[in-house]
This record gives sequence, C-alpha cells and structure tokens, in this order.
Amino acid sequence: MNATLVAVALSLVSAVAYAAAAVAQERLAALDAGTGVRRMLTSGAWWSSVALNAGAALLHVVALKYGPLTVVQPLGALTLVAAVPLGARLAGRRVGAMEWRGTALTLVGLAAILVTASGSAPGDVLSVPEAVAVAGATAALIGLLSRRGTRPGLRHATASGVASGVASALTQTVTVAATDPSGALLSVEVVVVALLVAAFAVGGLFLSQTAYRGGLGAPLAVVTLANPVAAAVIGLSLLGEGLRGGAAGVLLALAGAVVAGRGVVLLTRAPRTAPHPHPHPHPADGTHPVAAVLSLEPQQAPTEPSLLPKLTPL
Repeated sequence: MNATLVAVALSLVSAVAYAAAAVAQERLAALDAGTGVRRMLTSGAWWSSVALNAGAALLHVVALKYGPLTVVQPLGALTLVAAVPLGARLAGRRVGAMEWRGTALTLVGLAAILVTASGSAPGDVLSVPEAVAVAGATAALIGLLSRRGTRPGLRHATASGVASGVASALTQTVTVAATDPSGALLSVEVVVVALLVAAFAVGGLFLSQTAYRGGLGAPLAVVTLANPVAAAVIGLSLLGEGLRGGAAGVLLALAGAVVAGRGVVLLTRAPRTAPHPHPHPHPADGTHPVAAVLSLEPQQAPTEPSLLPKLTPL
C-alpha cells in the first residue's frame, strides 16, 4: 500500500479518537468550570480522556512516519468534522445546516491540499542545531503571545496551535531517526528532540486550557488553523517537502487552506440548543469516567454559541 495512503488512514482514525477525547474534555470543562489545575489532575475522568487523547497521538505519530507534515497535519482538522455528529448525538439533536456547510467546506479544502501536498514517506529530519533553533524561535514567539494584554484567549490559542504544530514536526524527526536502521535508537539527536517534543506537547495542552477560559468558539478556530500552518512552514522550509503542480499547485493549496479555514470557523460558530443542567457524574457506580461525562450536558448559558471540542494534535 502507498505510504501516503497509510498516513491518511491512520490520520483519519486518529482524528476520530481525538474527537471522542475532546468531547469528553469539553464536557468536563463545562461541568467543572472555574476549577484549578490541581482539581483537574485529581479527576479520574480527566485522566481517562487524556489516555484516549494519548492513543490518538500515538496514531498521529505513526502517521508522521509514513506521510509528510504537509499531508498529515492538515488532516487534524477532521477532528472537528468527527466531533460534529458525535456532539450532536450526545446532545440529542440533529446536525444543523451551518454544521453541514462547515463540514463540506472543510472536506473540500482538505481534499485540495492533499492533491497538491501528496508525497513520499518522509526521509529528511531536523538536525540537532535546527531543532534547537526551531525550539528557541518557537519559545520566543510563545513568550510574546503569552504576555498580559487584550484578547488573551486568541493569543494563547495561537501559542497553543504553534506549540502543537512544532511538536508534530519534531515528533516526525524523532520517529524517522529512531527507526533508521543505520542509526542508534537512543542517539543524542533522538533524545534531545524527544525532550523538546515533550515540552511543546505539554505546553500546548496547558496553553489551550488557558485559551478556553473565556469561551471556546474563536480560540478553537485559531488553534485548529495555527497548528497545521506552523508544521507546514517547518516541513516546507527545513524538511524538503514541497507542493506538486508548480505555481498552480501553490494556488490550489492556498485556496484549499482558505476554504478549509472557512469550514472550521463555521463549525465553531454553529448554534445549538441550550443544554439542560445535570448533576456531576459519579464514576464510583461502575460507569467508566469518560462514558459518565459523555452522557451529560455541559452547563452553559443559553446565549453561548456552539462550542465544539478543542483540537491539539501533536
């Protein structure tokens, strides 16, 4: 089977797993609004959703072994597409017209990107100096975006998307280098870059939590779009990845990105019916924590727009 097709298939399964984990995390955030990090870290349901998220991340890592960043990373937007019917079913409602339009636009845009970005399995990796330089520039950008000021939600969301996108680029380097039969499994390059991956992955997770304190709609769109952009910049500039079709291919990819971005925005703005409050789950009765949370509706104000789950693939 073609390596790119393997990467696409793994990315699809990863997106569904991310969607299920994200729905659980969104509902937990709504049920426990205002609680601190300590309360979150002692929640069995939160850790269960993190485990599901980790499984999705593992599939994403394997996909990066078989496909270039310019193919794998944009497919992360499919998490939103998978979350639409899942969220609607759990809320006991039908998928709305705006959600269908957003889903269609996202799929069409991603198809245009894949047509131009399809390539062979990745073979080039970042050197240690390149990885350190990328990490330093990313850390500086995150520090700039995390300053106190206006619109902290959007700035933290941008920082989260960039951190996650860079983590994906570094993860691809670790995966390719570690599985190279001509090199050592735990070389200096693998260890250093793996530590950077862990730092940016954890940083992206907590930055996204901070970004959503004031609402999920606009920050979610920013995270979803900043993530593949950051990864694609590294793939195109440092890893030798390219776009097929010359200038026409570039234009088609840009058009696809715009269309997919519009679809993501529609998915995050689609209205939904106001949920009915329910008590907190009690997993001690034998129900799995994630299943207990998914069965509840988050307690939000009736005027709140549709808040789909967050998207932070590695």
